[in-house]
Amino acid sequence: MIKILHGADFHLDSPFDSLPEDKAAQRRAEQRQLIENMADLANSEEVDAVLLSGDLLDSGRSYYETTALLLSALDRINAPVFIAPGNHDYYSPTSPYSIIKFPENVHIFKTPEIEHIDLEGKNAAVWGAGFISEACGPILPGMASVRDSKSINIMALHGTLGDPSSTYNPINTGDISRTGLDYLALGHIHTFSGFNKAGGTTYAYPGCPEGRGFDETGEKGVIIAEVSNGSVEGRFVPLCKRKYSILEVDLSEAADAKTAVTSAIPSGAGNDIYRIVLTGEYSGKLDMGKISDAIAPDFYHVTMKDSTRLRRDIWAQAEEDTLKGLFLRKMRKRFEQGDQAERDKIVLSVRYALSAMERGEEWRT
Repeated sequence: MIKILHGADFHLDSPFDSLPEDKAAQRRAEQRQLIENMADLANSEEVDAVLLSGDLLDSGRSYYETTALLLSALDRINAPVFIAPGNHDYYSPTSPYSIIKFPENVHIFKTPEIEHIDLEGKNAAVWGAGFISEACGPILPGMASVRDSKSINIMALHGTLGDPSSTYNPINTGDISRTGLDYLALGHIHTFSGFNKAGGTTYAYPGCPEGRGFDETGEKGVIIAEVSNGSVEGRFVPLCKRKYSILEVDLSEAADAKTAVTSAIPSGAGNDIYRIVLTGEYSGKLDMGKISDAIAPDFYHVTMKDSTRLRRDIWAQAEEDTLKGLFLRKMRKRFEQGDQAERDKIVLSVRYALSAMERGEEWRT
């Protein structure tokens, strides 16, 4: 059995351009700290190898501070580190992977041609390949099966699973199964995939270890896995400092929008980045600036969006001499005779019906 840390998609030096300039700079500094945290985790878990499956860097350029901290952190990891460059940090003669001297314990897969390195003192091999441009064709079909090998075989690879039209190393489960690998450490998808099987091979995406926008919400981190011949025991380990979250606040029953929003703020939100979306029917005055100023101290950063609609009197057209008026009169009678649960159902039904009538939609049986 060998123990590994599997990370991907750090995107160091991301611009964070949706944040104010001072907070964007702070977020880049916090991103760098991720590498330190990863090194601490690798050493505390006493892993046998670290696999970084692409897009460690956000581009082919990096800040001096990022490079210095990255090299220092990788150097103090008490295990070999394997980097499989992806579409953002592909290997080239001018990339940081080429012009910077990495520590002796770091191996970078420099071409799409699959190679392997034996882990010293372990009955295990680490396989990998890397991008050499932003686009990359399928890599796995070029790998001979290791199914009959007596050693443990793991692989670091950046690519897109399930999309044959992708220009980022398209991967399918058939290709994964044919490799005979014990574990395939993937990168490119920014959400933790869970642990999946294709034939006898376990594969997973850890997702990015720190969200960078509202398309990367929730807890983010890396994978710690114990790999044996044909079996994997793995777990997701949170590593992020801040989370992106979207909070919807329904104002339909609210007497005051500001009170409704402040009451909905979860405890512990002060460390995170939120988008608050106001929904439902509301006829009161919405002073978005005033609400935003009031709640800003409760978050690291917050933005607001008004998706409410004006409250309407659903019975306003009940006296019309139309099919709609006849429908509303019948439904109003049932509403007046029903209990609260029945009234709630009727109101919802009438709203749907009015929406369908006014948009010219038809029900078909």
